[in-house]
Amino acid sequence: MSRAPWALILAAALTCTATAAAAGAQESRAPHTSPRTAWHTSWANPPHGLAPAPLRDQSVRMISRLSQGGDALRIRVQNTFGTSPLTLDAATVAPSSGRDAALAGDPRTVTFDGRRKVTVPAGGEVWSDTVAMTTRAQGDVAVSLAVSGEAGAGRHEAAFRTNYLSAPGSGDRTADESGAAYTEKVESTYLVSAVDVRNKKLAGTLVAYGSSVVDGTGSTNCGPGCTELGNNRRWTDDLARRADRELPGDRRFAVANAGVIGTTSYADCPGTPEQFRGLDSLARLERDVLSLHGVRGVLFYYGTNDLAAGCDAAQIIGSYRETFARLHAAGIKVYVTPITPRPGYSDTANRERHTVAGFVRKGSDCSGTCDGVLDFDQVLKDPVKPNSIDPAYDTGDGVHVNVAGQQALADFVSLPMVTGQTH
Repeated sequence: MSRAPWALILAAALTCTATAAAAGAQESRAPHTSPRTAWHTSWANPPHGLAPAPLRDQSVRMISRLSQGGDALRIRVQNTFGTSPLTLDAATVAPSSGRDAALAGDPRTVTFDGRRKVTVPAGGEVWSDTVAMTTRAQGDVAVSLAVSGEAGAGRHEAAFRTNYLSAPGSGDRTADESGAAYTEKVESTYLVSAVDVRNKKLAGTLVAYGSSVVDGTGSTNCGPGCTELGNNRRWTDDLARRADRELPGDRRFAVANAGVIGTTSYADCPGTPEQFRGLDSLARLERDVLSLHGVRGVLFYYGTNDLAAGCDAAQIIGSYRETFARLHAAGIKVYVTPITPRPGYSDTANRERHTVAGFVRKGSDCSGTCDGVLDFDQVLKDPVKPNSIDPAYDTGDGVHVNVAGQQALADFVSLPMVTGQTH
């Protein structure tokens, strides 16, 4: 297991041309020639299925909140779950207010290997060329893509914000500064799955990896009767703001959220619903973590669904060990939370939960398999009923936490630990 200082395990800067999935994954782990990489994934929303209806000669406009900015960007388009090629006639990026489909600045043309048009094969992906565009931390970027013909729309189901589609048959509306053509609103992210920024000053990217407790379920819950869609209040968003506020410039990091609802760490928990099979931590690790850029650490928050789906501690710990080993082999550090409480767990499941917690806490390094512990279970537990979530944080389902709970998790993360400044 690698114990090198974090500055020596940053991924290499990638070329600016569009790349296929395998090439992108290989480059992201290639040996580096400088202590810092130029490219960092600043936003992510990995696809995990197809939208109910295909796209037909229309445009999509997706809003991404960048955790850090830079002097250029590039985008990742995935057709991972598509069964036919996806052809884009045009793509643009532009500043956005984050409040509607209108652009807040001039759209910049996006090319792929020097061409405006690109076809992404079924199961494939592409990274764009470099786009010269200055962005800032916590800034919103509108990514607009024009789909030619009919294609299945790979999507991340829960965006926790509003995104926009033009009408079928409306064609290329990617250069429209007005949002008038984007008549349909969705609360999912279509086609685009990551945005990189070029910023040599950043210390790296941290990827939060897990299920709905990472994805952001509960983050729009601001109290009884209060919902704030698009408020960017996931604990990962709060952590990114905290890092930008509290750390000096050369230690700031980007945060990419690779959470997917319903997923498990272990591949074959007996009660896992069919739509989430094949999306376990190992199955999607290459695609959703290792293929991102500048990654030097993973915040691993899994296990809640494993117990609910009938997995035991041995199975969960086995999947942890294998996932952590693959991350370490890629030169990425791993910070892990014990499984957080859930009142619906049986007594047997709670015993298994405490066994997993013992493994994670032993030596403060997951019994020698990880690099640090995030005690989220202690942050969220009800002091009176420790197998339940604190009522001040509970959304009401006993599983997910509201904006106060999201902020509490972000505030608990040790910045010295995750930036390698503890030794």
